[in-house]
Amino acid sequence: MRLIFDTIYETVKQIPAGEVASYGQIARLIDAPRSARVVGWAMQKAPKGVPAHRVVKKDGSVNEGILFQGSFTQRELLEREGVRFYKDGRVVMVSHSWK
Repeated sequence: MRLIFDTIYETVKQIPAGEVASYGQIARLIDAPRSARVVGWAMQKAPKGVPAHRVVKKDGSVNEGILFQGSFTQRELLEREGVRFYKDGRVVMVSHSWK
């Protein structure tokens, strides 16, 4: 499991500030298209330096109540990077999806 987590972390490190990717998108990029949940598990255990807050659900939903980098919500960190949200709390994926 460690090897796949390392591969996931290296991929997530490539997501630039102001952009997001879905769990499934990361899974496809590492040639493990049915492993979106594994990506989620990896993000829960992400070491410092991995921008786990840039990985969201495919519909742009963010994790509520989970703190990143010690004391910030996922939405707070994304907003600091200029990511916009719809009123329902989802990321505007058409503008911020990592390509």
